[in-house]
Amino acid sequence: MLGVRRPSVSVAAGMLRKAGFIRYTRGTVAILGRDGLEAAACPCYGVIKAEFDRLLP
Repeated sequence: MLGVRRPSVSVAAGMLRKAGFIRYTRGTVAILGRDGLEAAACPCYGVIKAEFDRLLP
């Protein structure tokens, strides 16, 4: 779905897990720290979220 190789997903998920933002087990992701996760995301996240919110109020 993301268009990236599995090892890349594992590395990214591991970094987010170590930072305490997610819990990642066997393909299941639980968000533990949304604010930190948003801060770690690229600046485009805010733009995409604003557009999504505008289109689907």
